[in-house]
Amino acid sequence: MKISRDWLQTYFKDPLPDATALGEALTFHAFEIDGIEHIGTDDVLDVKVTPNRGHDCLSHRGIAKEISAILELPMQADPLRTAATLEPATPSITVTIEDPTFCPRFTSAFIKGVKVGPSPDWLRIRLETIGQRSINNLVDATNYVMFDVGQPLHAFDVGKLAATDGTYHLVVRNAKSGETMIGLDEKEYALSPSMTIIADGADRAPVSIAGIKGGKPTGIDADTEDIVLEAANWNGPAIRKTSQALKLRTDASARFEQVISSEIAPHGLVAAVDLIQKIAGGGVVGFTDQYPITPAKVVVSVMTSSINATLGSSFSDSDVNDVLRKLDLAHVQEGDRYDVHVPAERLDLAIPEDLVEEVGRIMGYEKILAVELPALPHPPAISSSLYTNERIREHLVSQGFSEVFTSVFTEAGERVIANKIDGVRPYLRPSLKPGLAEALERNIRTKDLLGIKQVRLFEIGTIWKDGKESITVEIAVEKVKSEKTEEELRKDLDATIASISVPETYDVLPLSETERYQTFSRYPFIVRDIALWAPATTQAESVLDTIRKEAGDLLVRSAVFDRFEKEGRISYAFRLVFQSFDKTLTDVEVNGIMEKVSAALKAQGFEIR
Repeated sequence: MKISRDWLQTYFKDPLPDATALGEALTFHAFEIDGIEHIGTDDVLDVKVTPNRGHDCLSHRGIAKEISAILELPMQADPLRTAATLEPATPSITVTIEDPTFCPRFTSAFIKGVKVGPSPDWLRIRLETIGQRSINNLVDATNYVMFDVGQPLHAFDVGKLAATDGTYHLVVRNAKSGETMIGLDEKEYALSPSMTIIADGADRAPVSIAGIKGGKPTGIDADTEDIVLEAANWNGPAIRKTSQALKLRTDASARFEQVISSEIAPHGLVAAVDLIQKIAGGGVVGFTDQYPITPAKVVVSVMTSSINATLGSSFSDSDVNDVLRKLDLAHVQEGDRYDVHVPAERLDLAIPEDLVEEVGRIMGYEKILAVELPALPHPPAISSSLYTNERIREHLVSQGFSEVFTSVFTEAGERVIANKIDGVRPYLRPSLKPGLAEALERNIRTKDLLGIKQVRLFEIGTIWKDGKESITVEIAVEKVKSEKTEEELRKDLDATIASISVPETYDVLPLSETERYQTFSRYPFIVRDIALWAPATTQAESVLDTIRKEAGDLLVRSAVFDRFEKEGRISYAFRLVFQSFDKTLTDVEVNGIMEKVSAALKAQGFEIR
């Protein structure tokens, strides 16, 4: 959420600190700041509002409220604490809500005689400073109110609605299969019965995708004179699903997705009406307010003792009382118990722990002393299966095995999954063997890069077989002469498992001795061998020094793999592995490197075989 410092200042009589100080205050007590940008004469903070506070803080008013509590700066006015009277009522506009579950409240105002034109400079600059494009005075007014108090609004051109006996009728309903609507962005949207729309009650045609995008058929233009201004409250999950289905996310939908209070609607409507009359003229004919679902008042109780027990703090009753006052949370105190009457917009305050968090963050978590956790009264229970797995893992790694994790999904099996990842592997695996076999084959092809003579893999994983779920271990070994056979290794493993006994504590498990981790290249490697004759006193490492120097950074692995002596000379054969972190190497590139290596070795008197 982009927050203008100058815009924030309108909420305070006393001058605010600079943007950096505001950012620090918010970071340590409320939200992280992604950055501060200087635009014109203003500073704009990019505030990372957390999902639990999208209800009230995706607005300048919400952030001003936080600043007031954190810095103890009184707000000179709070638009959500002033009366928002929707009078007089008008029969010229009627609204029908077919399913209140998707529209808990719908308020509107009928304004006649507006004059559409450019916005005044102050309004245009306010919106452009936070990255919004100025469109016209009516649309800009609705956007300004949304960014100011958090209530999205939409204006309909009444002249483009169909009247019945002088009355305009709007219907909130689910879309019908096959219905479409051209949006204000000139795109056509295919609607479905799961989507909530606003329709013209006369011809039943969609005129708005509820809470997301208005329709072009009733859009505001230069000829607009009379408008219906809508400030409604929509079902958050339904708005999110519609937004995802249409791949259409707007500033309005982002707020409704977070779920906002239906009590904000009249405040947003009255604020927008006042602003429109100031910058576009017109007269208010009247208001409508359909409020089929009225939320119950919320009271949450908390005790100072429970706050301290949860936070490990030693706050006093006066500390708690002070925090509630700063946050404008009306409450009744009885001893160390506080019954908090939660403001309508604070939908995040529902249980005592929510109030504990409020006290902790406003007081400052740095004021809570760090203490060691008390000793457990009893040793923690040990999971025998996890301990056994760890011992098996430790043993196999000591024998040169590498652990792999293969997919639990397979082409055939006993148990079909409900939500298929794809249509190719819809079953849960009955065995680890197929996945291990595939992993073995792939790793054999890369063993030159790995610098190993034999690939040894193991997996400890879950299988679903014979109607039950179980954990098993399997090993896969590349067949190499003069090595233990797979059967011998399996016997060794079985003996190890049989000897495992679970101790009373975990402290016998060794800690990892890994010293460093290294990234790998995603590009294929190229292998080259080079053999040479050298004097009998020549050391293989000295030859490798020359090879590595000439080959450069693309040589990622080099080692001698063959050696024999004959007639007073020694023969070495080296395996060289080339790979780039930036691209796929070509034979031409590697051949050029090999020519340099060969020339350097010949220059030292070695005979290339």
